[in-house]
Amino acid sequence: MADQFRRSNPLFPIGIVQDLTQLTGRQIRYYEEQGLISPSRTESKRRLYSFNDVERLLTIKDFIDQGFNLAAIRHMLDNTDAKDAESPKAPVDEAPKISEQELHKLLKTQLQEAGRFNKTSLIQGELSRFYR
Repeated sequence: MADQFRRSNPLFPIGIVQDLTQLTGRQIRYYEEQGLISPSRTESKRRLYSFNDVERLLTIKDFIDQGFNLAAIRHMLDNTDAKDAESPKAPVDEAPKISEQELHKLLKTQLQEAGRFNKTSLIQGELSRFYR
């Protein structure tokens, strides 16, 4: 349950998503226009993508590379979504509740651990603006 909450949490701006998927910004926006993905928006209308959005874009990219058109891709993704909806899941309302202080502590820890063991955190740039 907590994993699903983390995977659906919008974190990434379009620039990072472009790097992760090797898709252009125009392609990503086109897939949004076609209803294949639906990123979250900030109050200033900036798109933010979750791990699930990135995974879905990679799936779309694979289908395109295999020669499928958008109608076929939409059909396959809708069938996958329907199967996921039928499987028993815990309600989204049961997401773990943490305080603002705990959230800041968690984010600060992630920022401090970024770069250890030669691993780069994808959200390091985003987190650094909260802690100076």
